[in-house]
Amino acid sequence: MLKVLIIEDHALVREGLLVAVRSLEDGTETLGAQDADEGLKVLETNDDIDLVVLDLMLPGTSGMALLGAIRKRYPTIPVVILSALDDPETAGRAMRQGASGFVPKASSTDSLLDALRQVLEGEVYLPQGMREAMERGDGTRGKSIADRYGLTAAQMRVLELLTQGKTNRQIAEMLDVTEGTVKIHVSAIFKALNVTNRSQALLVASRQRVRV
Repeated sequence: MLKVLIIEDHALVREGLLVAVRSLEDGTETLGAQDADEGLKVLETNDDIDLVVLDLMLPGTSGMALLGAIRKRYPTIPVVILSALDDPETAGRAMRQGASGFVPKASSTDSLLDALRQVLEGEVYLPQGMREAMERGDGTRGKSIADRYGLTAAQMRVLELLTQGKTNRQIAEMLDVTEGTVKIHVSAIFKALNVTNRSQALLVASRQRVRV
C-alpha cells in the first residue's frame, strides 16, 4: 500500500491533492502538512512514506530548503516538486537539489498522477517542454551562485537557511547534523564569498538572487 505525504500550505489545494493522489492505486494513503516543520514531524513519525509531494512556496522555511533537508535526512524517499513557478531555472535548481520530479501547478490532475507513477517506478520526471528548455539552457545562461562561488550542495542548503535568519542550532536540527558541522559549512561559505560575517554573506546572496 502506498503512503504519500503532501506538503502544501493552502488548505483547499492540499485537500484537493489528498483526494486526487488517493487514485494512484487502490489503498493509497495520503498525509498532509502545511509547512516544513509539520512535514518533518510527519516524516519522523511515519517510517513507511513512499513519496513526498512538495510545494516550493511555503511560509517560513522554503520548499527548496526543505527539499535539501529531506534529501539529507531521508535520502531514499523520492520528492516531487509541485510549483507555481515553472521556469527552467527553478526546475533545474530543484533537480540539482535532489528532486525526482517537477510538476507545474498549471498541470492537469492526470499529468500529476502520471508524473507520480513514473517517479514511483524509479524514473525522473520533467514536462517535455521544460526538459527541452533546460537542455537549450533557456533561463539558465547565468551561472548559479553555487557555480559562481564553488559552493557544494550542503553549503547551499546552509546558505539558504542563513538567508531565512536561522541560527546554527536551528540549521543543525533542520539538516540533522551537528552544530560543529554547520559552523564548518558557514566558515567555508564566508571564505568562498570573500566575506567575514553573516550580514555580508546575506548581502552577496541577495545580489545573486538566491531564492528562498
